[in-house]
Amino acid sequence: MVRANGAVSLRELARVVQTSEVTVRRDVRALEAEGLLDRRHGGAVLPGGFTRESGFPQKSHLATAEKTAIADLAAGLVEEGEAIVVGAGTTTQELARRLARVPGLTVVTNSLLVAQALAHANRVEVVMTGGTLRGSNYALVGSGAEQSLQGLRVSRAFLSGSGLTAERGLSTSNMLSASVDRALVQAAAEVVVLADHSKLGTDTMFQTVPTDVITRLVTDEPPAHDDRAATELQALADQGVQIAVAGAGQASAGAGDPAPARQQRRDVPLPGQRRQQLPGGGHPLRSAAPMEQSPERSARVADLRRR
Repeated sequence: MVRANGAVSLRELARVVQTSEVTVRRDVRALEAEGLLDRRHGGAVLPGGFTRESGFPQKSHLATAEKTAIADLAAGLVEEGEAIVVGAGTTTQELARRLARVPGLTVVTNSLLVAQALAHANRVEVVMTGGTLRGSNYALVGSGAEQSLQGLRVSRAFLSGSGLTAERGLSTSNMLSASVDRALVQAAAEVVVLADHSKLGTDTMFQTVPTDVITRLVTDEPPAHDDRAATELQALADQGVQIAVAGAGQASAGAGDPAPARQQRRDVPLPGQRRQQLPGGGHPLRSAAPMEQSPERSARVADLRRR
């Protein structure tokens, strides 16, 4: 299946061979050890190290549930009337679908897929870069795209990539894509990276966003056995990256409806914060919302203040 399609998801493999994803994951790991394929993004691709990149048709079927949860969560970060940039990728395409109902939003993008997702949003203005079309991911790249971003300033950039490590930050396997992503970053006051857990600890050829430039990472909950992803998350947090994790049980919000994402956000603490274990083994939050007071309690407080 990998040889025929270039890539395949663990979920699809499990469905075809009628077994569990745990079994499939073990077998894929064994095939990788023999050099027959590479594990990537919740699935497997043809082996090729740093130089190969799956095309959009292959990547669009990988880690779909994770991308949906990440997009739901990231959409909750966008406010009405903001101006943002959204880079190319299947995860950012999912985000764009959820931004279609944000009033007064301006989205600058080099992605035809992001623009298409917002094409019928009558309250969202879409600004596309110039450049040369790169067919494998439907993105505009090259000097035309980079020059059109000069002098631009927006509140934040939403970017994806092929790999993310605490040592090098976000990276991709294509030089032209990396160059445009760097231009997108230069235009933004904050940088939000969207990456599912399978990209954590993966290092690819061209660096796009150094770790110290990343403001926030939005990712999904790593599996319990994935020590590499958990270690990388902690290393990123130790370097000052704010980490929002989409819970494994998070329900998908409707396209363009960011409200559930705000409720499911969970941040990883930065170094120096007191790490208290919460009841039930939960993780501490970066910040806690103020406790809501009942009318009776509010009345008592007001009475005490008068006295």
